[in-house]
Amino acid sequence: MKTIYFDCAMGAAGDMLTAALLELHPDPEGVLRRLNGLGLPGVEVSAVPSVKCGITGTHVSVKVHGEEEESMDVSHDHDHGHDHGHDHDHDHGHDHDHDHGHGHGHEHDHDHDHGHDHDHDHDHDHGHDHDHGHEHDHDHDHAHEHSHSHGHHHAGMHEVEHIISHLPVSEKVRGDALGVYRLIAEAESHAHGRPVEEIHFHEVGTLDAVADVAAVCLLLEELAPEQVVCSPIHVGSGQVRCAHGILPVPAPATAHILREVPTYGGSVRGELCTPTGAALLKYFVNSFGPSPVMRVEKIGYGMGSKEFEAMNGVRALLGETEEAGDSVLELRCNLDDMTPEAVGFAQEQLLKAGVLEVYTTPVGMKKNRPGILLTCLCRPEDKEKALSTLFAHTSTLGVRESLCSRYTLRRSQYTVETELGPVRVKESSGWGVSRCKPEYDDLARLAEQHGLSLQEVLRRVEESRSK
Repeated sequence: MKTIYFDCAMGAAGDMLTAALLELHPDPEGVLRRLNGLGLPGVEVSAVPSVKCGITGTHVSVKVHGEEEESMDVSHDHDHGHDHGHDHDHDHGHDHDHDHGHGHGHEHDHDHDHGHDHDHDHDHDHGHDHDHGHEHDHDHDHAHEHSHSHGHHHAGMHEVEHIISHLPVSEKVRGDALGVYRLIAEAESHAHGRPVEEIHFHEVGTLDAVADVAAVCLLLEELAPEQVVCSPIHVGSGQVRCAHGILPVPAPATAHILREVPTYGGSVRGELCTPTGAALLKYFVNSFGPSPVMRVEKIGYGMGSKEFEAMNGVRALLGETEEAGDSVLELRCNLDDMTPEAVGFAQEQLLKAGVLEVYTTPVGMKKNRPGILLTCLCRPEDKEKALSTLFAHTSTLGVRESLCSRYTLRRSQYTVETELGPVRVKESSGWGVSRCKPEYDDLARLAEQHGLSLQEVLRRVEESRSK
């Protein structure tokens, strides 16, 4: 099975993931040409060799009108003029408390000029001037404060969706990029306590993040791994300086995205994982854990720009792993004295309890009574909860257990943007097969909204996927 393994022992940012995958690609120069041809206004993507702790890798730089987004870690040992190094990969949103005087229900041009310039004076008195090269205070989850003489525009999620939907890439890459960016927007929304539509991204941070997200989505489409595995993610420690003050590491949006993902801190003081890096890993990684047994064919090193005592970079390994299965428990009981409604309720409670599958089979029982065999599959660690639910919601006096080996296809999901609206598409692959299927609920919703048949909606989805 073709596998990519990300070693994120020194965190993850969008530019680092891009650089690591670029080293795995057979035509990195061609990828850079395509990235620079995406039509993102003022965006320039470049890759240069970078050496960290004696290891040579690649550093990818994304500049917007000559600017590279930066982050500032807080040092408790030096003054703020100390050069902590930067990683540019930031896409942070912020809420606007003032009236913009416009709605978001319309489309905007790619230059993001959506009716307001933010020409406020960004030159704050921090005790240093802008000529020092990196003294940008910015809200790591929210707004970026730049002391430039020109004003910057801000883009909302609607504008970001408009940009991504018009990128000259495949429908799958567009759907993946939208899915990743929605994770970021939802995290920013949670951090601010504001609806997603009220979250705005700084122009520079938006465009460089879109470029990073599009790059990783494009590279993974072309490298076409059957599964993506990732180590636990080192998020760093300490604090980061932002427009609203000093925030802990990981920043609130990053922490929200990485819920249910194994992470750890450590002695390295600084932000090692950005919201973009977190969202890309959360979206694409099939499982987190140690490196699987694999025959490695290529290794890529994507370097950040910060300098630490440890190598600041992501390592990506491309190789072959064996198809594998897992074990599940099959729990069964016979029922002949429950109503169909009660059996249905019991099945609902079992699914809520976390069983993988539950179904019934008609059986003949003693005294020629018709009955049903209720069967559920669960993970071994969920056995006690499943048994408690079975006894609580059925009339059975006993449950039988069998340990089964299970072999499954890997499953993933992406979104297709159609003229009728978004439709989620489920993909499954492995064991030499690959298939996809649009989500029925989305098809049914669009069919009802537009007065069309399911077949007509499905046809239009297929047309959009083939573009």
